[in-house]
Parts: sequence; C-alpha cells; structure tokens
Amino acid sequence: MHTIGRTPDESGPVCHLGNYRARDGSSGAPVSLDVNRPHAAVVVGKRGSGKSHTLGVVAEGLAQAEGVAPVVVDPMGVFGGLEASSVDGTVHDSPTVRADAFPPSAWPELLGLDPTDPVGSLVWRLAADEDSLADMRAAVEDADAASETRRAATNHLALADSWGVFAEDGLVPESLCGPTPDVLDLSSMDETPASAVVRVVARGLYDVRVTDAADRLPWLLVDEAHAFVGGSDSRESSSSARQTSSVSVAEPALRTILTRGRAPGVGIVLATQRPSALPEVAVSQADLRIVHRLTAGPDVSAMAAADPTYFDESLTARLPRDRGCALVVDDTTESIHDVRVRPRKTPDGGATPVAVPPRDTSETME
Repeated sequence: MHTIGRTPDESGPVCHLGNYRARDGSSGAPVSLDVNRPHAAVVVGKRGSGKSHTLGVVAEGLAQAEGVAPVVVDPMGVFGGLEASSVDGTVHDSPTVRADAFPPSAWPELLGLDPTDPVGSLVWRLAADEDSLADMRAAVEDADAASETRRAATNHLALADSWGVFAEDGLVPESLCGPTPDVLDLSSMDETPASAVVRVVARGLYDVRVTDAADRLPWLLVDEAHAFVGGSDSRESSSSARQTSSVSVAEPALRTILTRGRAPGVGIVLATQRPSALPEVAVSQADLRIVHRLTAGPDVSAMAAADPTYFDESLTARLPRDRGCALVVDDTTESIHDVRVRPRKTPDGGATPVAVPPRDTSETME
C-alpha cells in the first residue's frame, strides 16, 4: 500500500483512503494517507462530488490510527454516524465553551462592535476582568462608563447569553484528545455562536500541544470550512471584516494551526465546496490537497493558482469527473495521485436524500 504524505523510508500509522484509479476507471493498488505526522490538508469539490464523504473516511482512518485524536467540526449535522460501534465516536450536540476561553480582544468582533468605540472597549474590559458571561453581565452596572454605554453593553451581552453557547462547564480541550472521534454538532447554531465554539476549540487544541498537556496528536477536521476561515483574508479591509464577524471570528485560531500547527503537532483538514471563498493561506499552506469534481470557474481558478511547479499538466485537464474520485496533490513527495475514495465504514449522513430509492433488482419481478 502506497502512503501519500511521506517518503518511502518513513513508517507509522496511516489512514486508508481508497485505491489508485487506473486510466480505464478501474481500481488499482490501495492507497493511504500518512497520519504519523501532522499535516495541513484541504478537501474540495462541488456539491455531491464526495467531499464530506472523504472527510468522513479520513475521520474513520484517524479513529483507527494509534496516537492521534480526531475532532470533527460538523456544521450540517451529517457526521453522527461516527458514533457507530466500529469507531465509537462521541457526538456533542450544540456544545458549549467557557466564556473565559474566548479571547477578551475578540469579544467586540464577536458581537459586531468596534473595539475602539466606547461599547466595544467596555465589553473587551469586562471579558478581561471576569471569568464567566454571567459575571460580565453582572459587572456592567458598576463599570466606569456612561449610562448609554453600559446600556448598550448590557444589550449585546444579553444577545451573547441568548445563544446558549457560553457555560462554566463548557468543553475543555484536553477532553477532546482521546483515541476516538469527537464530533461537534453545530447544526442547530447560527454562524456566530458556531464560530465562537470553533475559535475556542481550535486554539485550545493548539495550546494543549504547546504546553504538552496532551500526548496524542490532535487532528481538527472542519466541514464547510469557508464559513469559518473565509471572512478575514488580508485582502479585505477592516470594515469589511467587521461586517462578516460571524464568519471571521474563528479564522485566527484556524490560521494558527494552518501556519504553525506542524511544530507542536496539530493536524488540520478543511473541507469545502467553495475553495474560492477560502483565504489564500488555506490553500498555500496545505501540503495535501484532495480535489474532487469542480466546475465553477472561480473555484477551479482558486485551486489552479496553487498548482505546484512539479505539476506538468493543467488542473482543469486532470480534474475528476466521477463522484468519489479525487486528484491528490502531495507536496511532501512532490507527486500527483488519481484516487477513488473507499466506501465509508460508518453511516454517511451526508448522502443526498432521494424521492424514490433505487429499486432492489434482487427482488423477483411479478
């Protein structure tokens, strides 16, 4: 079995991805992904091409690999099948996080406030001084600020409380570093509170490795990643970034893993059907790129812009046409691979529903 993502002289745990795809469309030799070292990867493809399926395959492979800890960000509620007995994952429905785990400097952005105006500045101060959202709300009345500023801060903190995402018994990053997958089901949340959860979890996983608080190497798998890293690209102005705070608030923590996760040992996989909506750093920092079918011009261009010099053909010419097939770009060995992704071993909640199920041809016709 060939392992993508490492040189032939390396060894260690792998994730079985599928089989090589022969030119006639048939399946060839088995192929796997290296998970012994942390990688930054992107999985892209148009709707229905198999993007989320592939992310589930990677999660299954990580669950069966030694020494790693997979965490899946599930904004659509489609990865509940990872609770199956063969994987034994844990689904956290509408997870909560501690308010003091969210950076004080990011609270104004979270609430759509300018950190330099009186209300944003007050919220920032409260977040720095208090340990919980309840304490922040209680401290507003005694704050050294004008009455209208306190009133506005009270209203914004009440909004944050209404999300139900901040709790004193919220997720602790160390608890997500076990051998089985942890699925964060954010499907019932709006984008802003969901981004707050992702910000805390992503930064927390990075920090536990920096401080050696976890022996396993965490891997953060993010579906619909454009919703969490597409809002604060360096090409945007600060005012534009504030207008898209629900998207951009998670981006700094994810960017940290993308650019600095290798040293402490944190892997990341970003999956999206809109690669053109990702910031340039997401694709440029990825040493593994798994590309399913793409047809939208901006999406094809976004991936083609990152074509490596060792790629002697155009991306458009090599794009897969069949569902479940992928072109894998491996920067570690500077190679390109045509792969057919294997079937899932756990229920695939991302499969598209149909009005009329396929007919069982094994039944006898009357």
